[in-house]
Amino acid sequence: MLMLSTSSLQLKPYRSLSDFTAIGESSFRKNLLVQCCSIPNLREQKGHPLQYEENIKRRRLLIFLVSVGLSPTLPSSGKTKVKSPFDEKRIVEQNKRIQRENNAPEDFPSFIREGFEVKVVAPDNYVTSESGLIFKDFEVGKGDHPKDGQQVIFHYIGYNESGRRIDSTYIQGAPAKVRLGTNGLVPGFEQGIIDMRPGGKRRIIIPPELGPPVGPSTFFSSKQFEVFDVELISVQDCQRRTIGFYSDVICT
Repeated sequence: MLMLSTSSLQLKPYRSLSDFTAIGESSFRKNLLVQCCSIPNLREQKGHPLQYEENIKRRRLLIFLVSVGLSPTLPSSGKTKVKSPFDEKRIVEQNKRIQRENNAPEDFPSFIREGFEVKVVAPDNYVTSESGLIFKDFEVGKGDHPKDGQQVIFHYIGYNESGRRIDSTYIQGAPAKVRLGTNGLVPGFEQGIIDMRPGGKRRIIIPPELGPPVGPSTFFSSKQFEVFDVELISVQDCQRRTIGFYSDVICT
């Protein structure tokens, strides 16, 4: 059986990791392998051929283990960059310039990305709910809040983080009609409209976790915030109507 003798290792001490790196890991490994694994020629040993093959396997295994053990684990030199208030102000100014080019509405929020985290910079008159939804009321409206099962009729304009308009019912020429509680809206949009009143106007900032599901069928990015300006026109009661084998829902 092969034994690794520590007395045969004549290693020159190094004062620091930089000294070791300067000499080179490859030359260090080569010298150590020569010292620790200088084993008499196995072909000269007398014995059964199976014993010779076993010695060859042991020698290869020993060389592999020593070479793996010599690979030093160096500390990570990467640092997490912490943005200073000056950097944040500069990014907000850049965002505002891009938003002006995209004709974004006034008081449009800015989004500062730090890795996978996104910080929303908005005026103090925006409200953040417990779910992470952010909104601002331009007009409160009058009447009762809509409930699950009722149909809401509303106009909206959708924006991405840079303030570019991505959809609008005003351009389409007709408002949207959706029954609440039927998964007809993304969670953040339904949360934002369910406590509005008819005639109310609101800006809704939807975080990714309350946005649309991931998939090729949606044009929204699951990794971005979405912004909607919503105008709730009216709320309608709905009831199911059945005629023979035909059944539908009527909202008035």
